[in-house]
Amino acid sequence: MSENKMGTMPVSKLIINISLPMVFSMFVQALYNIVDSIFVAQINEQALTAVSLAFPVQNLMTAVGIGTAVGVNALLSTRLGQNRQEEVDKSAINGLYLAVCNFIVFFILGLFIIRPYLRTQTSDTQIIEYGVQYLNVVVLGSFGLFVVVMLDRILQGTGLTFYTMISQLCGAVTNIVFDPILIFGLGPFPKLGMTGAAIATIFGQFISMFLSFGFNIKKNKEVHFHFRGFRPDRHIIREIYTVGVPAILLNAITSLTTYLINLILGIFSTTAIAVYGVYFKLNSFLFMPLFGLNNGLVPIIAYNYGAENKRRIKKTIRTGLIYGIGIMVFGTIVFELFPKQLLRLFAASDEMLTIGVPALRIIALGFVGAAVAITLSSVFQAFSNAVYSMIVSFARQIIVLLPVAYLLGKTGKVYNVWWAFPIAEVASVSISLFMMARINRKKISILK
Repeated sequence: MSENKMGTMPVSKLIINISLPMVFSMFVQALYNIVDSIFVAQINEQALTAVSLAFPVQNLMTAVGIGTAVGVNALLSTRLGQNRQEEVDKSAINGLYLAVCNFIVFFILGLFIIRPYLRTQTSDTQIIEYGVQYLNVVVLGSFGLFVVVMLDRILQGTGLTFYTMISQLCGAVTNIVFDPILIFGLGPFPKLGMTGAAIATIFGQFISMFLSFGFNIKKNKEVHFHFRGFRPDRHIIREIYTVGVPAILLNAITSLTTYLINLILGIFSTTAIAVYGVYFKLNSFLFMPLFGLNNGLVPIIAYNYGAENKRRIKKTIRTGLIYGIGIMVFGTIVFELFPKQLLRLFAASDEMLTIGVPALRIIALGFVGAAVAITLSSVFQAFSNAVYSMIVSFARQIIVLLPVAYLLGKTGKVYNVWWAFPIAEVASVSISLFMMARINRKKISILK
């Protein structure tokens, strides 16, 4: 097998080459997430609040899908670096099998838990009904979500990130186009409201899935898909989830945290919950590209770790940190200068502006710290030490963010609750740097 570009191309150029398509595709993903909420906000603030309450469930599905795919990505990239073709192929096939299994689990859960879940957060019957309409479609139709996440990570693991950009772009355009058509009943289509928003999301996911599958079959020459006679390989699945389970827990913690923060904010008003939901949509413009950048770091570091190239590993980490911090400095400036304009994209009421403007400005103070922690988290995953990422995230969200937010909420002022976020980022950066020092000592410094 000829050497992959991840072992030969100059590092700075390689990061741009691999990450830029992912940054773009995730930026597009963030765009249609925001567009989705902008259209929903035109129904009323209750509909927007319902989408905010639905977020932890959607994030949990994404966490399981991405976490599993991260395990496949790390294993596949490492085996490529070691020129072990048979295990590369088996990693990909077993990854697709696990994606289907994940969908089946959530489909079954979705039949029973959606309405009880929403009732734990609000007693407003209209918000509950909006949430049920939305989640019924998004959860029960999530097959495309799980499969496309896996297929795109397989493309990423072999450096074919341009094709993930195409698949994600086409899915996003589909979602954006169908959102207003199905929500408001334009042309010959019926007015479906919240259900229409969810259907548009599912349409986009399936379009992305079909395209990504085609790209893997036709364009991915380093992975050979052999479906005939397939049987799950326990050894490979165990290796996938050695990295995947911590990555799942890492992302799933966000679902738990969001759910509990919603409960804290709900004591003040449903508008405060809506503001928190809008914040998540807005920060995705920054965090999704940042995640795209760091998704590109994982296969580069994993490949060069397999090839025992210390110099390229260190340069990749250093360059990734510089790029990530640059993104978040820009984001901090935007959030500090234009919070009112950002909130008005979502038809914000006067009450929503009163709560939201200081919220965005306070939370943005932690963006640069988040860039450092997120970048190092990807480094941990590349070295198959995703448990470090889980520890950092657990400490940030469970040990620091939630208790501090709860205590600040006891002051009786929702304004104070937002300060929990930058405080949590300080803890996140401190622990991440400590873990990075361990990785450097135990895995990087011993290489040639």
